[in-house]
Amino acid sequence: MRTERTRRLPLFFTHPIGSLPRPQMVRDLLVRREEMSADRFGGLLDDCVRFAIHLQELAGLDVVSDGEWRRVQYIREFLLRIGGFERVRRYEHQGETKVTEVVVRRMRDGESVFAADARFLAANTDRVTKFALPSPFLIAVRYWHADYSREAYPTMQHFLDHLADILAREAQALVAAGIDIVQLDDPALTYFCDAALVAGQTHDERLRRAWDIEHELPVAVAALNRIVDGLSAEVHLHCCHSVYKRRSDVSGNYSPLLPRLRELHVDRINLEFAYQGTGELSDLALLPPHLSAGLGVIDVRSECLQSVEQIEQLAAAGAAVIAPERIALNPDCGFAPDAGEPPTIDEAYEKLKRLVAAAQRLRERFASQSPAT
Repeated sequence: MRTERTRRLPLFFTHPIGSLPRPQMVRDLLVRREEMSADRFGGLLDDCVRFAIHLQELAGLDVVSDGEWRRVQYIREFLLRIGGFERVRRYEHQGETKVTEVVVRRMRDGESVFAADARFLAANTDRVTKFALPSPFLIAVRYWHADYSREAYPTMQHFLDHLADILAREAQALVAAGIDIVQLDDPALTYFCDAALVAGQTHDERLRRAWDIEHELPVAVAALNRIVDGLSAEVHLHCCHSVYKRRSDVSGNYSPLLPRLRELHVDRINLEFAYQGTGELSDLALLPPHLSAGLGVIDVRSECLQSVEQIEQLAAAGAAVIAPERIALNPDCGFAPDAGEPPTIDEAYEKLKRLVAAAQRLRERFASQSPAT
């Protein structure tokens, strides 16, 4: 639900997806967290997060996050804090052999694992705040495996149900901490948009499975609704094509997905349009009427800087498909879902400044097109 604070956001308001690139000092700090006392580590990281918040404010964003600088990775930090996962599964990804976590024990129920982070964000800015959580479907698809997980959760559905319960309490705790916008990150929904992946052709071994959009998407939507129903905050869903070392893991427009979101109980879905092989602006015509859109108009993968005019042109083309009142502007994805992603903080700052400049031009442009009252 939109709140009093989010209703006051301007036309084409600007917001981050979540993560910002970590300077090397922040990366080093995350690696060394076990080498220092909790107070020392927490104090240093607080100073870093304040910088991330102020950077977004200075860039001019209407909505800010904490840059996700407390996280080693946007999903893994949740897994580390909630417990029950071990790194035991080997798999191939983009030609590299890796080892990933899978759930092997029951996850802990109890106190929120992100509430303190959220309180810090809300206490250190007067801007509208956003905090992102990984979606239950995304976690279930990637981290349940029959060979390792059945003793803890007999089926993936059992795991998904428990995740939805835990994340629902987490979302409520974020709102109680002062967060204005709760976002659920679910690139797994975009997997259904990739015809090659659905046919079994993928460089990520974890995703070589049967994909059944008619059966699985309603399950994923129901889990999301369990999290957000009754939440006193604006709710976003982010569906990207994943980011890894300046590349996407999947491709394909949103036409298989958007028409099937009629039963989704969120306010806005944040999509990608700037990077090649992602969304097409014509996809917006398929957006259910109760949903607004976050237009990804900043390419976070390429080092190249789009001009303000290019960003404005892309967003204006979106406003020719759906009403400007339904549009917010954002980068395609987080700049660094993993702490080690290559974009620099200076690159991100410049891109965010250009996003804000384009939004201001769009407000002036569309205000001049409105009939006089």
